[in-house]
Amino acid sequence: VRLVESGGGLVQAGGSLRLSCAASGRTFSNYAVGWFRQAPGKEREFVAAMNWSGFSTYYADFVKGRFTLSRDNAENTVSLQMNSLKPEDTAVYYCAVPRYAKSSGSYHHEGFYDYWGQGTQVTVSS
Repeated sequence: VRLVESGGGLVQAGGSLRLSCAASGRTFSNYAVGWFRQAPGKEREFVAAMNWSGFSTYYADFVKGRFTLSRDNAENTVSLQMNSLKPEDTAVYYCAVPRYAKSSGSYHHEGFYDYWGQGTQVTVSS
């Protein structure tokens, strides 16, 4: 399973970016997916997740109302729409999926996920 994130870049505070995660070797259908981020000098933290059915999404408090997670089964991609970006959103953003289909559990824990992308840099200037 290979995950590739894209869509990162440099944006001014208040702007928007749309990150995508593409999967090869597997479809996103019936798999939970999570997004995490890691800022310089900080630990990786949970951002958002979608359960395996796609019917439920979960967000960290600091992105609620600003970020939206969606899945396109036809394109086999998962997207993270990020609006009203703040300088503190600057980080490398990673998508991740678990090994098994229909897995459910602690979506906000890194240990729930087995496969990770290489990350995409998001930089928000003030």
